[in-house]
Amino acid sequence: MSEQKFDLVVLGGGSGGYAAALRAIQLGLTVGLIEKGKLGGTCLHTGCIPTKALLHSAEVADVSRESAKYGVTTTFGGIDMAAVTAFREGLVAKKYKGLDGMIRAKGITVIEGEGRLVSPTTVQVGEDTIVGTNVILATGSYSRSLPGLEIGGRVITSEEALALDYVPKKVAVLGGGVIGVEFASVWKSFGADVTIIEALPHLVPNEEESISKSLERAFRKRGIGYKLGIRFQSVTQDENGVVVTLENGDTIEAELLLVAVGRGPATAGLGFEEAGVTMDRGFVITNERLATNIPGLYAVGDIVPGLQLAHRGFQQGIFVAEEIAGLNPIIVEDINIPKVTYCDPEVASVGYSEAKATEKFGADQVSSYEYNLAGNGKSAILGTAGSIKVVRVKDGPVVGVHMIGARVGELIGEGQLIVNWEAYPEDITPLLHAHPTQNEALGEAFLALAGKPLHV
Repeated sequence: MSEQKFDLVVLGGGSGGYAAALRAIQLGLTVGLIEKGKLGGTCLHTGCIPTKALLHSAEVADVSRESAKYGVTTTFGGIDMAAVTAFREGLVAKKYKGLDGMIRAKGITVIEGEGRLVSPTTVQVGEDTIVGTNVILATGSYSRSLPGLEIGGRVITSEEALALDYVPKKVAVLGGGVIGVEFASVWKSFGADVTIIEALPHLVPNEEESISKSLERAFRKRGIGYKLGIRFQSVTQDENGVVVTLENGDTIEAELLLVAVGRGPATAGLGFEEAGVTMDRGFVITNERLATNIPGLYAVGDIVPGLQLAHRGFQQGIFVAEEIAGLNPIIVEDINIPKVTYCDPEVASVGYSEAKATEKFGADQVSSYEYNLAGNGKSAILGTAGSIKVVRVKDGPVVGVHMIGARVGELIGEGQLIVNWEAYPEDITPLLHAHPTQNEALGEAFLALAGKPLHV
């Protein structure tokens, strides 16, 4: 048995945990980083990076099928899943090697093993005791299921979906949120027949309603099926496939059922409640500065109620390290964190939807403008349809930016700067957007909101 002492102990080496460790070491703190698996967590190994690798392979497949319209002759020979897997795993391995090397080179002590909080300042890892003046809980999340819906066999989560060594002929996807629509998009591009089941009235139901409707039209055009506003009831499976039954009596037959109903906080059995941490349905409750009810004990990332996004956890990790160091960092509210769904077409947003802005500021205090990408030269070259919707307070700042179309995730950086800096459309319109770019569509939308549209 041994005891190690640090200024900061971080339990969990995913996006939030390793960001906290890196920033803390920059600020002169000693850091012990505890991780039971591999540094990088869900995002690097079974989430963001590998799924986006699949989506890129899917995009290449679609482009190769459609290349003739661009004057390029290609032959689409099908999907080689072994090669797709090698591409995905190679990317992850390279990123992991870089991250692991950087963490260790910075002087962060990496403690391998499963940690359990045994007091507000102490984490037990096997027979070793790790003590911190401050402790950050950053244990991440897991794939949820529904009550009574058992994962196993042909009923899979995103982790099993990533590991498939074949393209299924027919798939049912339970959940029309980010994970569900991304895998549906991949499988359709790979040649599968896909049906999404979503209990709420729209796909990506947390997005601006007009954007959700646009995605539904795009998916319908692609041949991706969906059942909206209907709840899942049950599933049966045998060696050949699954039969999914919905509450209205409809049935869907498929080879696999992907359960994509969100992610839960990975906090069970880690000693948090026993140590006195205030919890709610598995989540760690913090104040706005990410402090728990116990002084010196903080939580970041997916275990804190709110958006479950890698970049949110990353930012929160940096925030807490700076908070501990006395730098008094600024708070970024969840509403002002950018979100991207990497299906085809992509969806990206930041800030208030028009409906939420109306609730907050009043119907007579909100205006919006939606610019169709059909008028954008670069979008026409790319062959994408879509739109950009911007929302402002009357005689006030832009409070929301909502987009759909190929590659619009690359535009959300400008959107989040504008929303977070509370810029007025009139502030933005004198600034230039390079031509021809999709960024010009943002410029056109802001021109319209400022009362001087050109291309309408």
